[in-house]
Amino acid sequence: MLLSRLRLACDAMLLRSGQPLQRILFSHIVSGECHLLKSRQALYTVSKCFNHIRNHRKLLVPQATAEMSSTAGKPLYTNRLAKERSPYLLQHAHNPVDWYPWGPEAFERAVAENKPIFLSIGYSACHWCHVMERESFESIQIAEILKKSYIAIKLDREERPDIDQIYMTYVQKTTGSGGWPLTLFLTPTLEPLYGGTYFPPQDGNGRVGLKGLLDLVARQWQVEHVKLTKEAKNSLKLLQSQLTTSLSAKNKNVPGEICWKKCYDTMVKLFVPTYGGFSTSPKFPQTSLLNFLLHVYYQRPNEAEGKKALEMVLITLRKIGCGGIHDHVGSGFARYSVDGQWHVPHFEKMLYDQAQLAMTYTDAYVASKDPFFMDMAEDILKYVSRDLTHKQGAFYGAEDADSYPTADATEKKEGAFYVWTMDELKEILRDEKVLEVFCYHFGVKEEGNVDASLDPHHELRGQNVLCNFEPASVTAEKFNCSEDVVKTLVRTCLDLLLVERGKRPRPAADTKIVTAWNGLMIAAFAKAGFAFNNVTHIKRAVKAASFVKERLTSADGSLYRCCYGDRDSVKQNAQPIPGILEDYAFTIRGMIYLYEATLDGSWLEWAEQLQTLQNQKFWDGEHGSFFQSHGDDEFAIVRDKESQDGAEPCGNSVSAHNLIRLDHYLNREDFRSKASKIFKGFSSMLNEHPIALPEMTSALMLFYNQPYQIFIAGKRRAPDTEALLEVVRNQFLPGHVLVLADGPNGKSMLLYMRNQTLECLHPVGGRAAAYVCKEFACSMPVTTPEDLQKSLSGELQATRAQSADCSSESD
Repeated sequence: MLLSRLRLACDAMLLRSGQPLQRILFSHIVSGECHLLKSRQALYTVSKCFNHIRNHRKLLVPQATAEMSSTAGKPLYTNRLAKERSPYLLQHAHNPVDWYPWGPEAFERAVAENKPIFLSIGYSACHWCHVMERESFESIQIAEILKKSYIAIKLDREERPDIDQIYMTYVQKTTGSGGWPLTLFLTPTLEPLYGGTYFPPQDGNGRVGLKGLLDLVARQWQVEHVKLTKEAKNSLKLLQSQLTTSLSAKNKNVPGEICWKKCYDTMVKLFVPTYGGFSTSPKFPQTSLLNFLLHVYYQRPNEAEGKKALEMVLITLRKIGCGGIHDHVGSGFARYSVDGQWHVPHFEKMLYDQAQLAMTYTDAYVASKDPFFMDMAEDILKYVSRDLTHKQGAFYGAEDADSYPTADATEKKEGAFYVWTMDELKEILRDEKVLEVFCYHFGVKEEGNVDASLDPHHELRGQNVLCNFEPASVTAEKFNCSEDVVKTLVRTCLDLLLVERGKRPRPAADTKIVTAWNGLMIAAFAKAGFAFNNVTHIKRAVKAASFVKERLTSADGSLYRCCYGDRDSVKQNAQPIPGILEDYAFTIRGMIYLYEATLDGSWLEWAEQLQTLQNQKFWDGEHGSFFQSHGDDEFAIVRDKESQDGAEPCGNSVSAHNLIRLDHYLNREDFRSKASKIFKGFSSMLNEHPIALPEMTSALMLFYNQPYQIFIAGKRRAPDTEALLEVVRNQFLPGHVLVLADGPNGKSMLLYMRNQTLECLHPVGGRAAAYVCKEFACSMPVTTPEDLQKSLSGELQATRAQSADCSSESD
């Protein structure tokens, strides 16, 4: 095996050379015994080990690097990536490396010249991708090795997450962890030979460097490429077999209640009471876990389980909102914190994080009625509207972690845009007492408040990351003033800092417009717009949805993966990238929420059309559930299925929710049947490790505990109709179905065509009436907000009929 010849490289995968735990883990993985990785706790442990490696490495910069521009201001090097539209690929367009984009030109040349492929995968906002570019891909020495012995390919994982997932799975199973940049050595026919994540440019500190690794693999390929190719093909077959057998529909029964009980019990054990969350460090928001707990609370609001579930959610969300992961000055949230207190973030801001956090904060507000959580949701939506929105209404993908500290700086630093020295704060705030209150409230220190162990490159030395884990009342007590005074002072100071920060060089934005993430953001704006009764949010969701329908949809109705924002215009590839599972699933989710916010049936109609296309393109008829990619890509060596809810929920988890909800809207039993097959296909994971699939476990709860169907018979925008809708806005009802029964010729025409029940639902006594149903068996109608509130709370002891009574009083 090539792995055995690259034994030195395994040091790059270990916490410390020779430490037993990591040696055991590595030996288990290379022998195919990956049971350790099935545990979320084990993944946390591995992640922590790799974080430790990164934090304690030394940068070893190659001696010869390429100057990026000549005295005339023109780049010295330009490669094929200059013709691409991806911001990430364009960042590498002037490397001395002879990069190819992912595609047939590169593959054909690799086969013709019998050269191995060097594949580097990353994304625009990835800090460590920038580090590896600076250290290695601007190195003339490394560029020459690559040109001589390899075909070098650069891939944007956000354009092709399906390809990224294939090779990430390989790296995780052979090294024990993964991440970006993802570094692969492939045969000319794309089978993986060896892989890892970040590599320093040179050997050192017991770790193999990229230059040495490139030389080693090239020599081995020259000597015995036939043997290596055979081994790679056998490894690929093993990987394909594992993927097939791990997710199959052999189980004839849908998993039961034990799944969510086990998920809940595991989360209780992992919960960190002081700062919330379910790991020590690094800490990710993990909104899928929080959404599951909110569903547990909904099912058992008056029991100890439900109360504990809500407590864990609210503590976690409050600590996240108060921590440095939250941009207190400019709004929005960074991707994660590198410490255990949400204090020091990895400063990149991703659209998918904003969307998911906005939705979870909205649900937390509706469940708790605590205005803090509404404020956090509004904070996120303000940031996205201001900084991540194209003029035509779509949403950009991300903002980088790195930026230039000053306009004349020549090197970017992580977090430079977001942090503050004490001297800067003194200059901006001026008043000594104001400064004292502000610094106390946000934990600002003269010497900086970032622990040196969290700043291996000294980029944050003397800097302060604002965080305020104590409420305004503590600051008020400290300075003998009212909370209102503290809040006003803090808000005024933050506004001053925002103005001052606007003078700094901004981090680069990834202006790629990803269909899936726009679907998530549409759902967030629609959900918040409905819950907060905010028409502006709903309009923004409608505008973005219209963009997706017009600019990211092909003539046959299929979705594209992405397009590219360019100031006032939008550009598309000559051959657009086809959408994958998550593009469909996340967009469908967005359309369901948009229907609820607008009660315009056209969005639900489009959701049904997209679901039908998704079923045709991605459904695995043999094993159940959906593939991640369509079956027409000859260069995807494995047709994979994502099997974990991570930074984003997996496409099958969201699809299970969508299928169940669309069935309850449109009476589509075939959709419900597909949801049951998803659960059967993932039954092993759901039964053994449901914490890996909290979003799907939540869908499983919805499958067994039918959602409320709330039909309101009345005129659109009439005061009595709005009064009943206001009650629904204030109820936390996960997965509920809300329909405006405004007549077969109204906006809900599609629903009347699918559900005969609607024909029986009318206003009562000249007033809008609400019917609360489950599986289309409805209670007697109510016409007052008070009675609807009681009905939804289970306090109205009404006899439930088997179907709506068409003969009841109506007009």
